[in-house]
Amino acid sequence: MSDKEQEWRLQLARTLDEGGSLRTKPWREAVEAVPRHEFLRGGFFERIDGDGPTAWTPVMSDDPQWMARCYEDVSLVTQIAGTIVPGDLRGRIMRAPTSSSTLPGLVVRMWEDLQVEDGDRVLEVGTGTGYSTALGCHRLGDELITSIEIDPGVSGRAGTALARVGFHPDLIVGDGLAGHGEGAPYDRVIATCGLVSIPHDWIRQTRPGGIIVATLGGWMYASELARLTVGEDGTASGPFLGGRISFMLARPQAPPPLGLLPDMSEGEERVAALGAEVINDWDTRFVAQIAAPGAQRISLDRDGRTEHVLIDVDEGSWAALTETGGRWTVRQGGPARIWDDIETHVFLWRADGAPTLDKFEITITPDEQRITWRKA
Repeated sequence: MSDKEQEWRLQLARTLDEGGSLRTKPWREAVEAVPRHEFLRGGFFERIDGDGPTAWTPVMSDDPQWMARCYEDVSLVTQIAGTIVPGDLRGRIMRAPTSSSTLPGLVVRMWEDLQVEDGDRVLEVGTGTGYSTALGCHRLGDELITSIEIDPGVSGRAGTALARVGFHPDLIVGDGLAGHGEGAPYDRVIATCGLVSIPHDWIRQTRPGGIIVATLGGWMYASELARLTVGEDGTASGPFLGGRISFMLARPQAPPPLGLLPDMSEGEERVAALGAEVINDWDTRFVAQIAAPGAQRISLDRDGRTEHVLIDVDEGSWAALTETGGRWTVRQGGPARIWDDIETHVFLWRADGAPTLDKFEITITPDEQRITWRKA
């Protein structure tokens, strides 16, 4: 290890300490010891902003700035469109990212929030590049870490990188939402992917008193980090931790294709008590997702004006909002009234003082997932 590389690691630890995500000595030692650049040997994608769609271009390890950038507290995209890695591309690509090396501050914060103790057995859902896995191996020992990844190529590259730095955890290729029953019970479960619902398999595979840390949100893309404690009765509950945390959604929980849109000239129309702009606010949008968990949000230009549309593909319900002269109207169709439900929920939340998301709690039973809040 060169003096420069060591300094980058130490500087990263200082940055995470000053930002509040690095809070205890064992995790500081892990950050100082684990070489993040080894998990980015295949390069990463750099975003190119412009007037058109977002484009990405590869940054390879022969770039003079590559290693220094590996130690910045930023997320680095490592896969595009489900299969394309930086070495596959020359030039630009305009497709969606599908895998990344999450910013170290969030990775470390989640490990700290998991509250591991010596000897704890951990299931990590979403191996990714393997950097987070390596931090867990350094802290607990690789024999106590099981990491599951749905993408065989991603898992293989992570395994190579982990072995290169001396770690050999149990790496599983499979659907992380099903957990890994063969290794159960676990003391802790940590997920580095976004979720719409917490799988009950994780609760069954975690011992009573064990902890699950995962990011929960919805298809309107407001999400938050939750820490659940598993009960003796097969339920789990706990608080949201604050911070407006966001991850790429687990692939099996991605929203369904919109398909052919319904005829939105039909439906019941009324004056809206709330306009569509309210869900530009992160916390309000999170509340809206509780009321309409199956809704996706899109915008359409029709007849010279913008329609803000919420549509639940599986249920067949929709709401279309338009603004004219400062007044909002909403048309709704299908078996449910999406905007009615959202308005009701948002007004209840506001009546309780619009508490921030760290005042929210989640309870999971075999039959339901329930999110509530405490008054501000």
